[in-house]
Amino acid sequence: MSAVLQPASVEELAAAVRSAPRVIATGAGSKPRLSMVCADAVRVSTSRLSGITEYEPSEFTFTALAGTPVREIRAALGERGQYLPFDPVLADAGSTLAGAVAAGINGPGRWRYGGLRDFILGVRLVDGEGRLLRFGGKVVKNAAGFDVPKLLVGSAGRLGVIAEMTFKVFPRPLAWRSLRLPAVDEIAKGRLLAELGRGRWELDAVESVVGDPVVFVRLGAPEAAIDALAKEIMDRFGGEILGEKEAAAWWFDAAEFRWTHPAGAWAKFPLTPSDGPAFATWVATHPGARARIGAAGNVGYVSWPVMEAAAECPWRGVLLRGNGPLWPGPRRLTAVAAAVKAALDPVGRFPGLED
Repeated sequence: MSAVLQPASVEELAAAVRSAPRVIATGAGSKPRLSMVCADAVRVSTSRLSGITEYEPSEFTFTALAGTPVREIRAALGERGQYLPFDPVLADAGSTLAGAVAAGINGPGRWRYGGLRDFILGVRLVDGEGRLLRFGGKVVKNAAGFDVPKLLVGSAGRLGVIAEMTFKVFPRPLAWRSLRLPAVDEIAKGRLLAELGRGRWELDAVESVVGDPVVFVRLGAPEAAIDALAKEIMDRFGGEILGEKEAAAWWFDAAEFRWTHPAGAWAKFPLTPSDGPAFATWVATHPGARARIGAAGNVGYVSWPVMEAAAECPWRGVLLRGNGPLWPGPRRLTAVAAAVKAALDPVGRFPGLED
């Protein structure tokens, strides 16, 4: 890929898409496998399309351009005591808002309130014909038309180039507590994750490291209630409360994926809690692989020490960094997916769904 276009406005973005027969959108490059496509594709960078264009704290919504760094959004929301509960990942690595949507990756906090797909309200999108289209809206109560914004989550830039997005936000919890709960092996850990997931405690995050005999839990609640919740959980499962510095470091490491091999491959796999033991066994067959299970057992992440990802995967996932198929594992392309692709990119300007 020799050409890199850097439009400075939404209109220039549409013109950039129309200027070449094959294009791929790029952001900060924190998930590089998404943009590893055919050599003749022109890269359209959204880095100059940056900034929050609207923010209504009283309405709990904001609108921002595609290339806006997640850390800037996090800081602006934090000044008003608000946040995006799904913990946008790789903020310190420079991840952009559109890149987060394209990858469809959530941080530890997605367990309690849902993931990125549950918070996106509207988008402006340049389709395969170079048209600037608007889908969804800028208010929470919006039910007009197809919910195209949610289709773009995890689409890896194969359906269009995002120009602008609107999200809803939540008030930030007043207090946090993090617990470390024991689990003697992966089978016990799977049972613990399932019980925590269906419990009444409304846990903010539930994560574990494959191979470590513990589960990490985060609570977010009013100060008056959080100690009682923590005590009730530890009375039932054992464990201990993490100190503030240790807890902050652990969750930062989880959201920034600092635990992955910097020079290796990295992939995400949707799971169910019952998949945990089999997932751990599969990871153990790859020397040097590191893995974590998040969202109370509903998602797994693997990092290999080399850039070559595992050739055979029991679960269908997405490769975020490394060499190999973008979608490793078994996959069936549905007629619905093909129809959406044909509607938004009828001339095939963007990479195919399997590229």
